[in-house]
Amino acid sequence: MKRIMFVCHGNICRSPMAEFIFKKLIAERGLQNEFVIASSATSTEEISFGGIGNPVYPPAREELKSHGIDCAGKRATQLKRSDYEKYDLFVGMDSRNIRNMHQILGGDKEGKIRKLMDYTERKGDVADPWYSDRFDIAYRDIYDGCLALLDNLTG
Repeated sequence: MKRIMFVCHGNICRSPMAEFIFKKLIAERGLQNEFVIASSATSTEEISFGGIGNPVYPPAREELKSHGIDCAGKRATQLKRSDYEKYDLFVGMDSRNIRNMHQILGGDKEGKIRKLMDYTERKGDVADPWYSDRFDIAYRDIYDGCLALLDNLTG
């Protein structure tokens, strides 16, 4: 069983989009029993002092919905150092996420940290739609990255 954690800054836009896109892709291929998929944040900005995370940002939720994907119940959670032993792969959305993941996880001695777009021919970062308001572009990039990642893992 492959355990994958998608990671972005706040866990309300890009990483939950990746989590649910990837879940849809593996379901379409009948591979749900071969993967554990989750997402988390490198920051605590979307998590209250009581530890309750905010739900997926409405425009991200709407973009997923427009593609037949439901993310109901997902709330932001923060990446923890202890996650390193629980997951096989940590997939960040941009270079800043990668840097912060190394810091939170205490390095990457097993080579588990990757950037999503590195699985595609385009490379680079998934632009943060929180700032660009282009959830359609974020969806396209994340979908392409998730598809390439799944192809890489399943051969």
